[in-house]
Amino acid sequence: MPERQLFPAIDPNRSGMLRLDAVHTMYWEECGNPHGVPIVFLHGGPGAGCTPIYRRFFDPDHYRIVLFDQRGAGRSVPGAELRDNTTAHLVSDIERLREHLAIQRWLVFGGSWGSTLALAYGQAHPRRCLGFVLRGVFLGSRREVDWFLHSMGAIFPEALRDLRDALPAGERGDLLRAYHRRLTSPDPAVHLPAARAWSRYESACSMLRPVPPGGTRPGGDASALAISRIEAHYFVNEMFLREGQLMQGLERIRHLPATIVQGRYDMICPIATADALARAWPEARYIIVPDAGHSALEPGIRSALIEATDDMRSRLVIAAP
Repeated sequence: MPERQLFPAIDPNRSGMLRLDAVHTMYWEECGNPHGVPIVFLHGGPGAGCTPIYRRFFDPDHYRIVLFDQRGAGRSVPGAELRDNTTAHLVSDIERLREHLAIQRWLVFGGSWGSTLALAYGQAHPRRCLGFVLRGVFLGSRREVDWFLHSMGAIFPEALRDLRDALPAGERGDLLRAYHRRLTSPDPAVHLPAARAWSRYESACSMLRPVPPGGTRPGGDASALAISRIEAHYFVNEMFLREGQLMQGLERIRHLPATIVQGRYDMICPIATADALARAWPEARYIIVPDAGHSALEPGIRSALIEATDDMRSRLVIAAP
């Protein structure tokens, strides 16, 4: 199959800041066809935020493309904020945004943590979903978090060693708790080095062909702090999900069309999780990209995601009311 390229760069038709509560205000934007099929993009992390390149996975002539930054992430304010920041809050925010934009139902597109959030939202509001495109599946289990913080070192020992060595020797016995303490410190001299180390570790393990050592996350220290602090917050709190919750709630959305895209060599979210989801959801299309890791921007993953959104055109005609 020929490699699919991203659609041309586009600017938002409109954007805004949606007040969520006394603490948080959400940045959102809308691109593409204002009268097209609505699709909402759920970014990863949690805490990663959206970038303009994410607009380009979708045909702007066909889709009404909605992107937003989750609590504490991207252009939402306050940045890197943990108060009132849970999975339930984010699910409620998605529904709040749908109502704000007067959208009846939409296609839900999410990768990595975005796939977790897509499933949680869909199971809470199945009647508001047209279907799902999921990439780099993460279900929020203790096993997956343990893999990320420990077992991934079997493949990337130097990256895990750097993550450990960024801590004083006496704090290396429990990486998650040690990083959580440092990342939630109000002192930049404490939380910024920890954020940089965490962000470097995640970036080093995200692609089949890793980025050069020392690579930094776009957005600099603010972006590194948001993703590391919010991820640690969610990890410490077991993603604010019951163990097995998303698999147990699958019956609520199995009737909806879905495509699962997974890189064979995804080290952040190993393929075993996507495989388990696909076996529990046999109606879903399951696409394994043989030469890809975790990043949505790797050529094979990118192509498969664009094909998935194109394929949904015919499938959603049947699924739509």
